Amino acid sequence: MERERAVTVGVDLAASARRTAVCRVVWSDEGALDVEFLVPDGDEELLALVRDADKTGLDCPLGWPSDFVATVLAHHQGVRLPVPDRFEARADGRPGLDPLRFRLTDDLTWKATSMRPPLSVSTDLLGVVALRAARLLDALAAAGAPVPRDGSGPVAEVYPAAALRLWGIRPARSYKNAGPEAREVREHILHSLETGLGLSLPEPVRERCADSHDHLDALVCALVARAVLAGHTGWPRTPAESSVAAQEGWIHLPAGDLAVLRNARARRH
Repeated sequence: MERERAVTVGVDLAASARRTAVCRVVWSDEGALDVEFLVPDGDEELLALVRDADKTGLDCPLGWPSDFVATVLAHHQGVRLPVPDRFEARADGRPGLDPLRFRLTDDLTWKATSMRPPLSVSTDLLGVVALRAARLLDALAAAGAPVPRDGSGPVAEVYPAAALRLWGIRPARSYKNAGPEAREVREHILHSLETGLGLSLPEPVRERCADSHDHLDALVCALVARAVLAGHTGWPRTPAESSVAAQEGWIHLPAGDLAVLRNARARRH
């Protein structure tokens, strides 16, 4: 009998191909992982990797806040601006996020993780990266592979820092800069990932992740893509959430621990 094999790709997307980190993981039914970092020569090679994967985890918003889009459109047309909806308050009594700056999935992620809010795709530099993502998704659709923004297709939106937190990996300091302290934090995260998965990553992979937070994020994206493929992430819970996710995108947060990823079977959402 042929063994089951799944391929996930993690992409820490940047505004340019040169700064984009890409990780490819091949999963066997025996729980083994073949992990490698790739350097696509431009968007066409990146798109080919996405097409060849069973699921790609993309660290980038797949859409913009609906209230922001409606406001910009009304302003462009010279008509009265709409009154934005408000997100529900948090359980701790804090108000929801500003719906002109944040998407519903950003608000829900903030509430689920108690982290600081995600970057705003409408008012931060992240919007430049999201424009590139929109072009990539459009190219996939033009080639016959539409990408639903809720993650039910070939690409799912992921958020590495939130995924680490929900897997119980909560470093005391940031891993996002180039200093020696941040490298120590990345090494701690790698050790925690290996412990959770119950395996040792190849030394070249460990070195690349210790050197670069972009590559560490790409690895985490590939792991979350496996969780999405296996049905171990949270999906929209109501018709209203599903409708919003179809336009704004949906951050897939892990709903199980790391250990379930090694021998998980793909599920159809």
